Amino acid sequence: MGKIKSFREIEKISRQLKKKGRKIVFTNGCFDILHKGHIRLLKKAKSLGDVLIVGLNTDSSVRRLKGKDRPFLKEDDRAEILSALEMVDYVVLFPQDTPYKLIKIIKPDVLVKGGDYKKEGVVGRDIVEDYGGRVYIFPVIKGISTTKIVEKVKRLEK
Repeated sequence: MGKIKSFREIEKISRQLKKKGRKIVFTNGCFDILHKGHIRLLKKAKSLGDVLIVGLNTDSSVRRLKGKDRPFLKEDDRAEILSALEMVDYVVLFPQDTPYKLIKIIKPDVLVKGGDYKKEGVVGRDIVEDYGGRVYIFPVIKGISTTKIVEKVKRLEK
């Protein structure tokens, strides 16, 4: 009964929410080291609809995207941390490098990505806009990123 769901479960939940007229918002990422940029993005995403579903890259997809030293936290830990946040309604882990398949299943009304993306390059934009949904780009918070945090920690280790 928790917030962490499988593809099959989230597909069923999404259909039920749509039937009830609920507005679904979707965002995704690695969320390896949670920081205030993530929190602000998630708060804003939740404010754009009724239900916030977060797609979370599995450990294997994080390694492919970020390198062999990542993730710092295992997928179960990252999923539990995200599911503890009040603004997050559901978390779904996905093993692919992009959430394209998950977006096709959920059919969100709003797709949210961080400002390091351009609208045209957002994975799933074609799906969402095809049925009248929209893409929202959340502005980057200057000086805040997982990469910068990691670099700072590495400098402190030396």
